[in-house]
Amino acid sequence: MTSSTLENPLALDNQVCFALAIASRNVIALYRPILEPLGLTHPQYLVMLALWDESPRTLKGLGRALCLEPATLSPLLKRLETTGYVRRQRRLSDERALDITLTERGTALRAVAETIPPRVVEALNLPLDDLAALRESLHAVIAATSAH
Repeated sequence: MTSSTLENPLALDNQVCFALAIASRNVIALYRPILEPLGLTHPQYLVMLALWDESPRTLKGLGRALCLEPATLSPLLKRLETTGYVRRQRRLSDERALDITLTERGTALRAVAETIPPRVVEALNLPLDDLAALRESLHAVIAATSAH
């Protein structure tokens, strides 16, 4: 603990939640002008990333991968289907399961999307090692908070 933390544990700048909230908002803002020409919001981009990793996926599996509830994910998927990037359909062998599949257009978008991470890294202007360490620290925070 730093002396400033001991002096004022409630100081705004001492709060992990504040630093995470501001950093998250600022990083997501970097994505906005990059994603806009693709017709994607940041949450939709995350869905596409998960589907580029594995498609088709069930709604339940996609929700697990993104740590989102189906009720949050469904409107995102409807919009992605409207833009022609994904297709939603009931599984023939189990009508309760909803399969989410990339369309040809959604698959082709991956080539354009591969330019996004380098553009974000450039905008952040931080060493790759620092960004990798930050990502690992954030994964540790996610794991610690997921246990609760």
